[in-house]
Amino acid sequence: MNDFVEFAGQNWLLFLALFAVIGMLLGGEILRKIRGVKTLNAAEALRLLNDQDAWIVDVRESADYKESHIPQAHHIPLAALTGRLGELSKAGDRPIIVYCRSGNTSESASALLRKNGIANVYSLSGGLTAWLDAHLPVTRKK
Repeated sequence: MNDFVEFAGQNWLLFLALFAVIGMLLGGEILRKIRGVKTLNAAEALRLLNDQDAWIVDVRESADYKESHIPQAHHIPLAALTGRLGELSKAGDRPIIVYCRSGNTSESASALLRKNGIANVYSLSGGLTAWLDAHLPVTRKK
């Protein structure tokens, strides 16, 4: 035990970095729980799309959406999301899956939707990247 304390004392910067990394990892999870954001992976998203006729919303910018997107995705950029909340009422009580490129922006968008009274919303963990990694289809059609 004395050796460990001595090592920690001599390498305090290393331990500080370790605690910072652990704090960031836990902080992200805690923030997600506080926001009430539910995440799902690509297979779970596909299941919701097929079984419950879920809506899928792409919150990326227009150029990214035109390049490729998940089939039948509704394009509502994050910057326009608050002003276009009415469009999401068309989904009724069906689940809404929000995605972006990597999953970070979609978590913020999902939190915004939940804050505005849309309870049945999910963020696609890993975003379009995870969707492509799962070998699921994308399209360039509007």
